[in-house]
Parts: sequence; C-alpha cells; structure tokens
Amino acid sequence: MKEPKKPDAPGNNDSSGDDYPGKKYAEIGPYLGLGVQLAASIVLMFFLGYWLDGKLGTSPILTIIMSFLGGFAGIYNVIKTVLQINRKNKNEKRY
Repeated sequence: MKEPKKPDAPGNNDSSGDDYPGKKYAEIGPYLGLGVQLAASIVLMFFLGYWLDGKLGTSPILTIIMSFLGGFAGIYNVIKTVLQINRKNKNEKRY
C-alpha cells in the first residue's frame, strides 16, 4: 500500500527542493542598496560643487554641474549593477 504524498512546504513550488524561506530576500538583496548609492552620489557631488563654488567664487555654476554629474554617475551605476546582477542570475538558472 502506498503512502499518500505529503504536501510541499509553503513557498516550495518546484520539486528541486532548493527553495527556502529566505530565498526571495537573498534574490532582491543586491538591489536594495542601489537607491542609497544613487542618492549618495548626487549629494556628495552637490556638496563638492558647493565647496568648489565657495573656493573659486563661481556660485552656483559648479554646484549645478557637479549635481548633474553625480546624477549621471549614479544612474550609470544603477543600470550597470542591475544588468550585471541579471546576467549573473540568468547564468545561474541555466545550470
């Protein structure tokens, strides 16, 4: 006589068995710091431009330019990191 099949654990949708409760958080973890990095690059470049404007007497030109440069650098970093993480996840799922 066969034993009835036990239901899968919650969150375990596939039969591979490599799904665990914190797996979702482990997958989104690398994305969580991207917003902070973007904001930090803009703020740091703003204050660098503000400081340079004070030293050189060019207010507010360098503050504006450095803020935009910080924004572009931050967005570039976000896009580059997301593409890199997605590429890594795609390669891991192949195997």
